[in-house]
Amino acid sequence: MNILIVKLSAIGDVIHTLPSLAALRRCYPQAHISWVVEEAAADLLADHPMLDRVLVSRRKRWMRDLREGRSRASALREIREFLRALRDRPYDLVIDFHGLFKSAVLVFLSGGKRRLGYDSLQEGSGLVLNERIPEDMNKHAVDRYLDLPRHLGCETGEPEFPIALQEPHFERVAALLASFAVDTSRGFVAVSPVAYWETKLWDEAKFAAVCDRIVRELGLPVVFTGESPAGPIARIRALMQAPSASAAGETTLRELAALYREASVLLTTDSGPMHLAAAVGTPVVALFGPTSPERTGPYGEGHVVIRRGMDCSPCFRKACETLQCMKSITVDEVFEAVNEKTLSRSASR
Repeated sequence: MNILIVKLSAIGDVIHTLPSLAALRRCYPQAHISWVVEEAAADLLADHPMLDRVLVSRRKRWMRDLREGRSRASALREIREFLRALRDRPYDLVIDFHGLFKSAVLVFLSGGKRRLGYDSLQEGSGLVLNERIPEDMNKHAVDRYLDLPRHLGCETGEPEFPIALQEPHFERVAALLASFAVDTSRGFVAVSPVAYWETKLWDEAKFAAVCDRIVRELGLPVVFTGESPAGPIARIRALMQAPSASAAGETTLRELAALYREASVLLTTDSGPMHLAAAVGTPVVALFGPTSPERTGPYGEGHVVIRRGMDCSPCFRKACETLQCMKSITVDEVFEAVNEKTLSRSASR
């Protein structure tokens, strides 16, 4: 049996689909399972023991090269090779976990016999399916995605988040932590202050104040993480009185997962790193504003979500004139949550 999973992005969404992969592998132990994913999240699936093949779509780069006239021949060649690989197996089952136009195109081009997804016309995604189930948006994304293997008769059980962390990832993280000027040997608090939506960001001065209190009152160093050490991370560190460290831009996704596993707690906005830390079992203190923690909060027990129950929230808006839902979160309540999770983490180790 040949199965194709289509879940392209983003990092958090791919993580949310991992329990469905585990359920499918248990249900079809002899199946050949492929997963098509965009390159930003591809490292999460590399060397995965439950997957037989990972097909990486470099759609954004291909479109940019074609649009700007750079390396068009190379882009077209890569697209042809990708499509050839996509169609080189007769898929008995294709599952669209994404439900958007870009995933529908790949589902259609795969040539799969049984094309399963949600009963949705969002961006026309449901038009290419020949088998649909209702999508319950009142569920967390993890449980919503698990409805698809449940529909196939698969036992889902307790959701698990398999990521292929290997010894080189931990060795790389150990070397990185040892290179910092601050001592992380007795634990540290990881901080991820970045987000793609402006409405998900918290005040940089407040982040600096909390981090200073973590260093001063908890005696733990702070290690920042993110795609780039510049921008918000650089500004927050400049506002701090205490020394800090930054692993931003220094890790792959799986190395970041290994780093989070070593952390006492992750303080974060609603972002992909939040889900990565939760997946490896690290307590999360998450700051929520325009989005719904019931749908996309850190999954599992032991996490703290700080959120204002405002009349307009969740609004799922990427722009806002007031940003009041995030501005009303205080330094004291964030610090107390980090303190609580740090103490509980220390007691469990």
